[in-house]
Amino acid sequence: MKIGILTGGGDVPGLNPCIKAVVNRAEENGWEVIGIRRGWGGLLNYNPDDDFHSQADWIQPLNRSIVRTIDRYGGTHLHTSRTNPQKVRPHDIPAFLKDKYPFAEGQKTIDCTPHIVKVLEHLGIETLVPIGGDDTLSYAARLHSEGFRVVAIPKTMDNDVYGTDYCIGFSTAVTRSVDFIHSLRTPTGSHERIAVVELFGRNSGETALISAYLADVDRALISEVPFDIEKLAQMIVADREKNPSNYAIVAVSEGASMLGGQVIEYGQEDAYGHKKLGGIGQILGDALKKLTGVDIVNQQLAYLMRAGAPDSLDRMVATSYGNMAVQQIEKGHVGLMMALQNGIYTTVPVDSCIRGTKRVDVGELYDAENYKPKVAHLLGKPMFLY
Repeated sequence: MKIGILTGGGDVPGLNPCIKAVVNRAEENGWEVIGIRRGWGGLLNYNPDDDFHSQADWIQPLNRSIVRTIDRYGGTHLHTSRTNPQKVRPHDIPAFLKDKYPFAEGQKTIDCTPHIVKVLEHLGIETLVPIGGDDTLSYAARLHSEGFRVVAIPKTMDNDVYGTDYCIGFSTAVTRSVDFIHSLRTPTGSHERIAVVELFGRNSGETALISAYLADVDRALISEVPFDIEKLAQMIVADREKNPSNYAIVAVSEGASMLGGQVIEYGQEDAYGHKKLGGIGQILGDALKKLTGVDIVNQQLAYLMRAGAPDSLDRMVATSYGNMAVQQIEKGHVGLMMALQNGIYTTVPVDSCIRGTKRVDVGELYDAENYKPKVAHLLGKPMFLY
């Protein structure tokens, strides 16, 4: 058996322990593992007619010795990209494919899936283990529909892959966020200011919500609920006055928006149609200062949330998902995504990620009138409430 493995989309802590688990379990079976570098970009850019250069640039054979220490640090040993092989733009298509995949006049993208399948067959890969979020796994579902053997693993700090209660990277992102929020209490309190802490979270506000819940911030703004800036200003001033140290903290998802406003996006769309997010924290801070007259500590945590080694929970889930993926291959079970449901490891169809959307249950977890985390009923909730 020859297994291929790749990581796509944003990096998160826990990817390397997952890679290591797959490699070690596969090697115990006498199987070969091929690491595909830079996500789906590795397969897109691999030239079967130029193995010498493609091997070094896009492919790395993996074994126990190579992955021995990678679980000790964060990120992904295999690197990553946001390549979408079924929607390749003219400037992203490799030179050696331009004649084979010509663009018609006005055509913005082209589907290079036949090339991806050809490369997998050329490399002798029998089963592919992609690790990623909605975007990466949506293409894994496409390959499965083409008849290729896929066993997928969900990761994203937003924890919003449909079909699983937990994705690799979420716990560490929350842990980092809570630690940084508490650290910011020192300068914010010393200067008697209002702190605005912007956290990652495009469509789902869960990371900001759970971080705010655990750090006990004064107010939390999530992607699912537009907020009234004047109402928020009145609340945060009252929060500051009630605090013996005369400061207050607001946590905000990068995908949050004011009533009547738009989500703050910038830059060019990526291969999955997403522009970069970020900036709502600065806009919010400027507006709060204008309305309250109080100076602002404005902090965008951004990549610090996904920096460094994984915490113990992400190590546990990543290692377990990796081992479970190989166990499924051993049994001949493919077309699956590893998952946690109600605290139990299980599997779901690989196309589960495109069957629905996963968002914060506002009625159960959030006070939309007062912009605060509020768990209506804890009994029966999963560990992370989501």
